[in-house]
Amino acid sequence: MTRNISVEGLEQIPIEKQRIELVERKCLGHPDSLADGIAESISRALSRSYMEECGNVLHHNTDQGEVVAGESLPKFGGGIITRPIYFLISGRATKTFNGVNIPADAIAVEAARGYIRKVLPLLNMERDVIVDCRMGRGSTDLQDVFRSCSGKAPRANDTSFGVGHAPFSEAESIVLGVSTFIDETLRPKYPVIGQDCKIMCLRDGDTINLTIAMAFVDRYCSGIADYIEQKNFLTEQIATVAGQFTSRRVNVAINTADDLDNGSIFLTVSGTSAEMGDDGSVGRGNRANGLITPNRPMSMEATSGKNPINHIGKIYNLLATEIAKDCVARVEGIEEIYVRLLSQIGHPIDQPHIASAQILPKRGFEVSTLRREVEGIIDEWLERTNTITEKVIRGELSTF
Repeated sequence: MTRNISVEGLEQIPIEKQRIELVERKCLGHPDSLADGIAESISRALSRSYMEECGNVLHHNTDQGEVVAGESLPKFGGGIITRPIYFLISGRATKTFNGVNIPADAIAVEAARGYIRKVLPLLNMERDVIVDCRMGRGSTDLQDVFRSCSGKAPRANDTSFGVGHAPFSEAESIVLGVSTFIDETLRPKYPVIGQDCKIMCLRDGDTINLTIAMAFVDRYCSGIADYIEQKNFLTEQIATVAGQFTSRRVNVAINTADDLDNGSIFLTVSGTSAEMGDDGSVGRGNRANGLITPNRPMSMEATSGKNPINHIGKIYNLLATEIAKDCVARVEGIEEIYVRLLSQIGHPIDQPHIASAQILPKRGFEVSTLRREVEGIIDEWLERTNTITEKVIRGELSTF
């Protein structure tokens, strides 16, 4: 079969040569990321349950969740949460199949509570958390499209698009690297670091400025002097790691809103700002590649929680990112590549309305010499879109 694939040259300044670049990441405990993580954990749990009970993943979309902030009284040495954080699960799920009742709501609540417990272990799950499930059933037309997915390729549930780019810039790599360093290296050693961190990177020419909002956990901080000492230490640690990704100058600032004279600091009981005043929504945070990148093309779709079978908002964003990375890995001469996939509702997802790749070639290379290889890679990935579905269900691809 012939697919509508377009590969063209891109006339723009490479990202590394643009003066200003902005990159952001909301880490796991940020309210928006909590909403994303809960939505995706529910989708994976439903998918596994459907497969066990019915032999196939059934129609569902759980990408409409909300996190409503609670209230707390943090204090050095340990405070209390005075009003629980409210987690609303909404969206749609299949609850009956061939006469069999499926406990979709119970599955969703269990998955949500399990995810919250894993990401925010300091929360008292009996007292500090309310999980409210309000999932409905899917619309008839979308369920009909979903049921027709038993053929060779699923039919798209929407007319929508997904985007991806590669390679990551230094700034993008720094933000992801710092996030991983905080989660996997620093926090296990220094539990004063809460799970709620937001990393904002400004690259201005050859100077990289990282502004980090980092929730501190009150029970691990004895007073304002201890807070200042630990913040300064963590600033140095992060600056050192960030410097490993670049030869540019790196500046790091943590909790720039602190008013030390008045004792106003980012101190929490549980490690997240969701305990007091900061709400969250699915799809309001990181894109499918884990970043928010205003210098690059982005989709506004919420990737997390959408079904992994035929929901374009999930599959095409993940697929476009994987295609872009694969092209850079396999084709010599690509400075930057941008991939955009557009669907038509009801049409097979392996036959997009357009699969577009824009290439900025390295010096000495021409798009005409790169086109055939890139077209082949795009065609390969479209032929096996099911690999995205399988990886999502197994939890091998992050959606935020």
